[in-house]
Amino acid sequence: MIAATTLGMAAPAEAQQRRAIGTIWIDPDGCEHWVRDDGWEGYMSARLTRQGKPVCHKVETCAVMNSDQLFATDSYHINHAGKQRLTSFFRSAGARAYTIIGHTDSRASDEYNLRLSYNRANSVASLAAGVGAPIMDVRGMGERQPRASNQTAAGMQANRRVEIICVR
Repeated sequence: MIAATTLGMAAPAEAQQRRAIGTIWIDPDGCEHWVRDDGWEGYMSARLTRQGKPVCHKVETCAVMNSDQLFATDSYHINHAGKQRLTSFFRSAGARAYTIIGHTDSRASDEYNLRLSYNRANSVASLAAGVGAPIMDVRGMGERQPRASNQTAAGMQANRRVEIICVR
C-alpha cells in the first residue's frame, strides 16, 4: 500500500489501494508512476506529447465477465467453471499487467456493494496471480458505474460484472 503525497497534497484514496512493486506502478490509465520515500510522485516516462502529458502504455478492457457466471449470489468464491474460464483467459491474454474491477447491481447498500465488488475482483486477481499473471490493481466499484438501468432484471444482470483491463 502506498500512502504518498503529491506536491504536498494528500494522495487520493485509490492511490492507497494501489498495488505496486517497490515504488513504481502503472495506473489504469497506462501511465507509469514513481514515488520517493519523502512522498514526491512523478511520471516514469521522459517522453511527452505536445500537450506535456506523458506517453503511456496502451490499455484496453480485454474482458468483461458476468458475475453470475463466476460467483453464486452474495458470494465471492469463484465456481469451478469460472476458475477454468479465467485460468484459460489469463494464460492466453499475454498482457504486461492487469487491473481487475468488480461491479454490482443496486439491490444492496452502497457500502455492502463496494465490499462485495472488491472481494469478487480480489478473488479474480488471486486466481490470476496463481497462474503467473501480473496484477497491478484491484478495485471494487459497487453499483457506481452501471452499464444498464437497475430497473430491470436484464439491466441488473448486465451491471453484475468483472472487468479486466490489459496493459500492453
